[in-house]
Amino acid sequence: MSRIGKQPVAIPQGVEVKVSDTNKVTVKGKLGELEQLIDPAITIKIENDQVVLERATESKDHKSKHGLYRALISNMVQGVTEGFETIQELVGVGYKAEVKGQILDLSLGYSHHIFMQLPPEIKIEAISERGKNPIIKMKSADKQLVGQVAAKIRSFRKPEPYKGKGIKFQGEELRKKAGKAAEK
Repeated sequence: MSRIGKQPVAIPQGVEVKVSDTNKVTVKGKLGELEQLIDPAITIKIENDQVVLERATESKDHKSKHGLYRALISNMVQGVTEGFETIQELVGVGYKAEVKGQILDLSLGYSHHIFMQLPPEIKIEAISERGKNPIIKMKSADKQLVGQVAAKIRSFRKPEPYKGKGIKFQGEELRKKAGKAAEK
């Protein structure tokens, strides 16, 4: 049995979980509402403030989906109660980030600015302090959406291995390479 799948998901105070006939799970909380379609092979029950998932058979496919959907529902419950946040750092001379409504304006050393339209579910903030690298903070109830947008922003200028210039996640350790001078 799936170790993750068999663990129930606790429903905190103020969170409402509904399961429709079409196996659609809706989680509502103070930070928003999230929906997820669940495979028909997985049955969902709500018992004493807990969501319990069970699978139809012991096939490999059903075992993998059992743990997957339990983790997705757990992330939805955590998202509508606490939310998810990513922090990215812009490392490089002249690198800047500005937020204008839901548009992120990035200056990353190219001959042009990069403008990115963000989904309305994401709250974004750009922090620039003198003497420190600019920081981009994103918050949302949807973990997958925050990760996807963060990956897209990082793809504009990935950290290079020699000086470490680029967009990196805060706290990320980069493996730096030695340059030509190290050969001698």
